Amino acid sequence: MFTGEPRGRAGSSTQTSGRRIAAVDALRGFALLGIVVVNITYLASGYRMAGLATPSFSAPLDWEVRWVVSLFFENKFYLLFAFLFGYSFTLQLDSAHASATAFVPRFLRRLGGLFLLGLAHGILLFPGDILATYAVVGLVLLAVRRITPRTAMVSAVALTVALAVGMLLLALLATLGTDASRAVSENAAQAAMSDRALHGSASMIINEHLHKLARIFVLRVFFQGPTVLAACLVGLALGKMRLLGDLSGHTATLRRLQWAGFTVGLAGAVVYTHATWSGGGHAYHMVGQSVNLVTAPLLAAAYAATLLRLLPAAPRLAGALVPPGRVALTNYLGQSLISSLIFTGYGMSLVDQLSPFSVVSIGIAIFTVQAVWSRWWLSRHRYGPVEWLLRWFTNWRRPSRSPARPERA
Repeated sequence: MFTGEPRGRAGSSTQTSGRRIAAVDALRGFALLGIVVVNITYLASGYRMAGLATPSFSAPLDWEVRWVVSLFFENKFYLLFAFLFGYSFTLQLDSAHASATAFVPRFLRRLGGLFLLGLAHGILLFPGDILATYAVVGLVLLAVRRITPRTAMVSAVALTVALAVGMLLLALLATLGTDASRAVSENAAQAAMSDRALHGSASMIINEHLHKLARIFVLRVFFQGPTVLAACLVGLALGKMRLLGDLSGHTATLRRLQWAGFTVGLAGAVVYTHATWSGGGHAYHMVGQSVNLVTAPLLAAAYAATLLRLLPAAPRLAGALVPPGRVALTNYLGQSLISSLIFTGYGMSLVDQLSPFSVVSIGIAIFTVQAVWSRWWLSRHRYGPVEWLLRWFTNWRRPSRSPARPERA
C-alpha cells in the first residue's frame, strides 16, 4: 500500500510520469476517503468503538447516516488498502530485481518500520490501526512470494470461505447459549466509561487505547488478520499479472466485477447493515459478519473497477485522488491525529458531542484538505513526511527531498 511503483507499460492511460502507476495511486486516494469516513465514526465515539449507537443521537437522520456508512463504507475500503499492499509487494519485487538489490533485508526493515508506526498509532491515536497487521501479513507474503497467481487466488477464496464458516459456527454457538463474541464486545456502561476516559488526560486516553487493544486482539488474530491476508493474496496475484499497468485489455473483467459487486456484494452489505443495527442479537450479528466476509470483497472490487474505468476519461478525478494516494501513509496517520485533536482530550474533547452527520462531514472535509495539501507538498518534496522516514529506515540511508524523478521503491 505505502510504496512507490515502477513504470507502467508504454501507452497506458493510467500511468503518471516517472515510475509510478496512476491507477494504483488513485485507488489509494479513493481508499483513504472511505477509510476516514469509517474510522472517524469510531474515533468520535466511545459507544461506536463498543459496537453501539450513541444514545444521545437517535433522530431519523442519525440512523440513516449510520446505515449509509455501514452499507457502503464499512469493511470495504480497508480491503482495498490490503489489496494494494499485496499488489505493491510485487512492484517492490520487480524494482529490487531490476536494480539487482537484495530484497529480503530491505523489505524486512520496511515491515519493521510499519510495525513500529502501527504500534505507536494504535497506542497513541487509534486502537483500530491497520499498519501493524500489514507488517505481520507482510511476513506471510514474503514467505509465499513465489506462489503462482492461480494458487494465490484459490488460497484467498479458501481463506475467506473458512472465515465465513467460522462466523456461522459462532452464530450457532450463540443460539446454544455459548456466545464467544461477548468476550470482545462491550456494554453501554463500559462505553460510557470509555467516553469519560477519552475526555480525559493523555495518560487516560492512552490507557483506554491499551484496554481496547487488549480486547480486540482476538479479533485481529482470527478475523482481521486473515481477511487482510486474503485481500493481499488477491493483490499479489493481480500484481504478478501486471493488471494495473495497462487496463486496456481488461474492460470485460472490470464490467463483470461491477455486476457482481453491485448485485451480490450490495445485497450482502444490506444483510450486514441490518444485522449490525437492527438489534437482532449476537447470533444474527455473527450471521451478518459471515455474509459480509464473502460479499464485502465483491463490493470493494466493484468500487475499484468503477474507478478504474472512469480514470481514463476523468483526468480531474485522477488529479484529485493521485496526490493523496502518493502520500497515503502520512495521510492515514494524519486522519487519526486530526480526529483525535477534535474529539479527544488531546484537543477539543468533542467525543460523542457531534451527530453522525456532523462526524462524517468532518471526515470528508479532512480528506478534502489532505487532497489539496498533498498536491502542494508533492510540488515541493519527493515523498510525504512519514514516507520519507519509512524509506530512510527501509533503505538505511537518507532519501533525497527533491521533487525530481523519484527513486525506486
